[in-house]
Amino acid sequence: MIALSLAEIAGITGGQSHDIPDSGLQVTGPVVIDSREVEPGSLFAAFAGEKVDGHDYAERAVAAGAAAVLATRPVGVPAVVVDDVTEALGALARAVVERLGTKVVALTGSAGKTSTKDLIAQLLQHKAPTVWTPGSLNNEIGLPLTALRATEETEHLVLEMGARGIGHIRYLTGLTPPHIGLVLNVGTAHIGEFGGREQIAEAKGEMVEALPAADAGGVAVLNADDPLVRAMASRTKARVLLFGEDADADVRAENVRLTGNGQPAFILHTPTGCSDVTMRLYGEHHVSNALAAAAVAHELGMSVDEIATALSEAGTLSRWRMEVTERPGGVTVVNDAYNANPESMRAALRALAAMGQGRRTWAVLGQMAELGDDSLAEHDAVGRLAVRLNVSKLVAVGGREASWLQLGAYNEGSWGEESVHVSDAQAAVDLLRSELRPGDVVLVKASRSVGLERVAQALLDHRTEGEVTGR
Repeated sequence: MIALSLAEIAGITGGQSHDIPDSGLQVTGPVVIDSREVEPGSLFAAFAGEKVDGHDYAERAVAAGAAAVLATRPVGVPAVVVDDVTEALGALARAVVERLGTKVVALTGSAGKTSTKDLIAQLLQHKAPTVWTPGSLNNEIGLPLTALRATEETEHLVLEMGARGIGHIRYLTGLTPPHIGLVLNVGTAHIGEFGGREQIAEAKGEMVEALPAADAGGVAVLNADDPLVRAMASRTKARVLLFGEDADADVRAENVRLTGNGQPAFILHTPTGCSDVTMRLYGEHHVSNALAAAAVAHELGMSVDEIATALSEAGTLSRWRMEVTERPGGVTVVNDAYNANPESMRAALRALAAMGQGRRTWAVLGQMAELGDDSLAEHDAVGRLAVRLNVSKLVAVGGREASWLQLGAYNEGSWGEESVHVSDAQAAVDLLRSELRPGDVVLVKASRSVGLERVAQALLDHRTEGEVTGR
């Protein structure tokens, strides 16, 4: 973070300084919420959670090198005391971003946000110093923490924004007003909370409403292949740039295909020319993510050849998202267990099918959360798709929703031992360890709450026996 005195921080956040031994004391390091991550000069933001109260770690944080603590009560060490730490972080982020004048790229969508954000970051890093959201810290706490990592050298700030209701994107864009706003898609993730795809579109469209007008440099990057996203052009005064496979997209892909390893290749077209791309990532769904990233990079001055080269070199920055590892013995494990919704589940299954040509394929799947009344139909559809893609064996892990996955597979014609329902992650590991053989490809995917990453971790453990490691 840029250097700020505690007096400046108090002024920005409306707080009061306490226990300050030196009026010139400054915060010069990052803002952290875990005392174990303190660096010299950090500001430690103390949150009171259900099980742990950060205020209890204030002294430890300062002893480790933190300059001060952002807190809701005096803590006996240098602190700025505020009414609400979350709101104070937001105010601090807004002030720092305004002071720096950094170009802000914000993105949202029902699926692919984190993978696309990682691609954009890797492209822009070729051009200038860039700060981006780590993992998927895309809420009212994670976004300010990311923005506050920007320094005077930072030219691009790439921010993923999540939403669980109307008004969430509007709030986040108010903290870090974007110059370029990207909307990837409108799917069914969190549909149980929103109530329908139209409501999701209403929430995601808050991104383009927050953009400056075209003559002030605002650019809305929209998916030409998603009608609900494309319609958002009417909700913004910014200039609209379309990406997709549609013929009238400004940034588009032609001759899309998968290599023998399931990696996408295509011809990238931009307003300045075309170039070949062969990605290191797995699955055709990454083509749309790549086009979105290419559109942003084009707007920020990269040539088509620079973009194509960077896309071809880009890898995965965030864990448990189509992480492909070949373990000793020739079994390939695809760990995509960070999260799941119907769109990402279908994309992962298609990637598994492409990777497994001539090999046995396993889909170890669990619940897709927050689907509301659509849950039964969506789980049933995923089970059916696994059969249609000729996945060798479906392992449905968990309770009711897992039984719906297996039922869908059964009703599609998966009989005998082609699909199985097991109770938990350990049962899945026991089954896999007993039946896997060299050359098999295993996909592991479910909503984060299911914790199926433990299955992938157990399979990649060099030991042949042992329990699943708990979270």
